[in-house]
Amino acid sequence: QVRLVESGGGLVQAGGSLRLSCAFSGDTFADFAMAWFRQASGKEREFVVVTRPFGGDTYHADSVKGRFIISRENAKRTATLEMNSLKPEDTAVYYCAARREVLFGGSYDYRSKIAYTSWGQGAQVTVSS
Repeated sequence: QVRLVESGGGLVQAGGSLRLSCAFSGDTFADFAMAWFRQASGKEREFVVVTRPFGGDTYHADSVKGRFIISRENAKRTATLEMNSLKPEDTAVYYCAARREVLFGGSYDYRSKIAYTSWGQGAQVTVSS
């Protein structure tokens, strides 16, 4: 079974940067879409960014476009989220997620949390004013 282990997170001042990593095991990493979601206290879990296999297309939520970068290293089976120009409203628990895809497969709603079959344990990111 797929296992996702997150590392990183912490406290950072507004305007600063932080990096999260997600280590993947249990299946063929190159076949999986890798996404990041976040959940602020008292709020619903929301989509942040995703990178897909078979071409590496990426999609970002409008709130993070131009500030957050997702990348993947297939040889290390790791996905990374680099967060820049952080704002207090970015404060949340961040979760990595994975979904297996097939070449020429049908489309799906990559913004929906139910599309993903595996989840990391979450990492707290706190941005101070």
